[in-house]
Amino acid sequence: MLEGLPAGFSLSREALQADLDRRRRGYGRGGRMRIEGDTLEVLAGLRGGMTIGSPLLLQVKNADHWTEAMDAWNPAPAGSERAVTRPRPGHADLAGAYKYGTRDARDVLERASARSTVARVAAGGACKQLLLEMGVRLVGHVLSIGEERADPDRSDLAALAQDAEASEVRCADVEASARMVAAIKAAQRVGDSLGGVLEVIAAGVPPGLGGASEWDVRLDGRLAQAVMSIQGIKGVEIGLGFSAAGLPGSRVHDPILYGDGRLLRPTNHAGGIEGGMSNGEPVVVRAAMKPIPTLARPLPSVDLVTKQPADAAVERTDSCVVPAAAVVAEAAVAFVLLDALLDKVGGDSRAETLRNLRGYLEQVRDL
Repeated sequence: MLEGLPAGFSLSREALQADLDRRRRGYGRGGRMRIEGDTLEVLAGLRGGMTIGSPLLLQVKNADHWTEAMDAWNPAPAGSERAVTRPRPGHADLAGAYKYGTRDARDVLERASARSTVARVAAGGACKQLLLEMGVRLVGHVLSIGEERADPDRSDLAALAQDAEASEVRCADVEASARMVAAIKAAQRVGDSLGGVLEVIAAGVPPGLGGASEWDVRLDGRLAQAVMSIQGIKGVEIGLGFSAAGLPGSRVHDPILYGDGRLLRPTNHAGGIEGGMSNGEPVVVRAAMKPIPTLARPLPSVDLVTKQPADAAVERTDSCVVPAAAVVAEAAVAFVLLDALLDKVGGDSRAETLRNLRGYLEQVRDL
């Protein structure tokens, strides 16, 4: 359920479905993607393809219930009722068992599953459509998988998006994309998994979104929390991010120039955010994703019931989900940016919201 969308914005169910389909793709995905169709239903908040101001209610039904068809993925020992007593290193299993006082981590791991990102992609897809009408475009793509790194051309955002979508691993660098696929295949052969780095670029973000007055309104903080909360993400940076810590200020901060009747920035090391507020440059967010913790050749663990050494449990799994995570991160960034933009300009209808936005942008241009 997505609340707060102004009335009168066009919202395409087909575009929402396309985002869900994008999330399912990517070299390295596992068996669940062959099971789940992720068919979207719009239950409320839309009439004639237009938002009506009430909450938007979206539903995607899971096809994967524990049925006999799933026995090939995770055979259940007699009397186990599919208990998970051998926690997987790197997953929520053991921490959740501690938290809820149980030796069976089944309920923990199912709720912690990245399956929940289906809902985030659906909601974020709606946010992306509204942002596009307000002049903001987002592109998510992959910069690295394992040790293979890309160096894509970011000068043309439309071309970057097109090249990324044409890649099996959502990488806009053709040569790097081929190397990434080969790296995933090599990991699969030995029962291992790979992580990587993804990037989301949002162009056309108006300046002044967010705030510096309180910690919880800072745009960079809100973006970091949203992206960091995606399953498997272990690090988030904006602009130069961690590399800025090793550089002198003269090579980090973006000069302010004036030309053609407007203020200009020759660089965007800040990633579009200064002092917790957008500065009018593209917002650039990168995230580091760890390798999937369920391994075909499991790591050592301990059975929580017997306390004996045992291999970790093996669930259905992927070998690499970085391409899918780029789609999820797009959605997370879109949600935060639309929330911040509506905080700034308000409006209960499309006409009111766009009028307020135009007025604010005119004020910015006159600065």
